[in-house]
Amino acid sequence: MERSERQWLAPRLSRAAQLCNRMPENSDEALWLGIDLGTCDVVSVVVDSQCQPLAVCLDWADVVRDGIVWDFFGAVTIVRRHLDTLEKQLGRRFTHAATSFPPGTDARISINVLESAGLEVSRVLDEPSAVAGMLALDGAAVVDIGGGTTGIAVVRQGAVIYSGDEATGGHHISLTLAGNRGIAIEEAEQLKRHEGQAIWPVVRPVYEKMADIVARHIAAYPVNDLWLAGGSCMQPGVIELFRQRFPGLTVHLPEHAIFMTPLAIADSGIRATEGCYAR
Repeated sequence: MERSERQWLAPRLSRAAQLCNRMPENSDEALWLGIDLGTCDVVSVVVDSQCQPLAVCLDWADVVRDGIVWDFFGAVTIVRRHLDTLEKQLGRRFTHAATSFPPGTDARISINVLESAGLEVSRVLDEPSAVAGMLALDGAAVVDIGGGTTGIAVVRQGAVIYSGDEATGGHHISLTLAGNRGIAIEEAEQLKRHEGQAIWPVVRPVYEKMADIVARHIAAYPVNDLWLAGGSCMQPGVIELFRQRFPGLTVHLPEHAIFMTPLAIADSGIRATEGCYAR
């Protein structure tokens, strides 16, 4: 059964935002861990059996580019730091975690990072498919705009029937902004996060390219709903652009969309045969 955006998803995303890099909530239940190795950030989310977030760690980090972990040591270090923080705060030991990868890239890359951090991987699947599975969608497409790629999954009756990915994402937005303003890429990243509507005229063409990518990938499939996920979707102007580009579809962009994929990864672990640690 499809999970309601307002009643099921929105409260969980809001809770994840409130818990981000703060003291977690205690629970006596078995818990599940999901780790999202993104291009611009690494996010670890702990959930209970109802997929209610209890703890969230986020590090802005440039360790993955276009689905490739170019700074392997840095990625492992961040995951280990998240593990140490979560285990100390929650008083539990994690042995398993779920993770993901951009469509069209090698899942083993993400697996290697988690295993090197001392974890067994309970579930690994591509990012938009994770979101599609979490929401139990039908006749819909999920668009995960990450730091390095735009990933698309088409879902029919709860099953992913197509997934694809192209190398245009938040990093390309930062490059465009840096070139336009004559500033360093690091400064452009900060400007992108804080300036919002003021930079929209500069970055709009990149999002138009993303919309064209999505249109090309879903053209052959019957789709009624379009779900946007990922931190890059939170730029003001994005949902209006996609609604104009796809007037025949219902376009969804939940608040705090940066946490959709990490939450979906953790949710996928709940459905795996392993994935929780000792009560």
